[in-house]
Order: sequence, then structure tokens, then C-alpha cells
Amino acid sequence: MSRKIDDLQPVVAAMCREFIKRCDEAGIDVIITSTLRTMEEQAALYAQGRTKAGPRVTNAKPGQSWHNWGCAFDYVPIKNGKADWNNIRTFAKCGEIAEAVGLEWGGRWKMKDYPHCQYTGGNTLAQFQNGTADMSKLV
Repeated sequence: MSRKIDDLQPVVAAMCREFIKRCDEAGIDVIITSTLRTMEEQAALYAQGRTKAGPRVTNAKPGQSWHNWGCAFDYVPIKNGKADWNNIRTFAKCGEIAEAVGLEWGGRWKMKDYPHCQYTGGNTLAQFQNGTADMSKLV
């Protein structure tokens, strides 16, 4: 699984960098924990808690995650040098920052995904899956 911002679609990478910059300006240190995922990596994550040991971490099968297309990244705020996974207030502030730079934040979803941000350029997963996505909105 990649944590490299450069593995994201160019527009998403630029938004991610701006997100990190604005978080820093707000006094919040964040690290990017996941960017692009291969279909094999997505399959392994999907299997977790189903056919492999561990808790379920995704409901997305391979090809059903925006990570598979380089349109999403996950992050975690850092406090005192450690990942601060349980501070919903800090995630919410980061979510506001993400939205301010044009990203969709998973904390607004019915099934909350606080560490997740994405930008799809108006494309659907089906368009990526069948090769008809308008990539001009992502470069």
C-alpha cells in the first residue's frame, strides 16, 4: 500500500499537499497513511475480518475503492509524536480543512470514515471500472 502523495492523480495530489499545509497552519500535524492501493492490496484489506483474521477495515471490494484509482487518501493527526486515531474533534477540524480545499471528507458519510478524503472529478466508480472516466478533471 502506498503512502506516496505522488501516486495520487495530479489534482488529488495537489489537494492533498494543500490539505497538509493548511492543517499545519492550523497547528495540526498530520501524516498520510494510505494513497493508491492495488487491486490485490484492496482484496487483502477486504478479506480482513471476513476470511482473514483481524477487524473489518473496509466494505470496498477491489475496484470499489477510490484508493484503487488514485483519487483518495487516508490521514491521521499526530499528537505528541503519536497517531491520534480517537480524537474526533481533531478529525472534524481536519475534515473542515479538507472540504475547504475541495475534497470530500468521509466524516460526513452515514458510515463515518474520519481519516478518509477523496476527489473524483465528478466521475463515478462505474466510469473508472469501465474505462470511461473523464481524466481531464484529475490532471
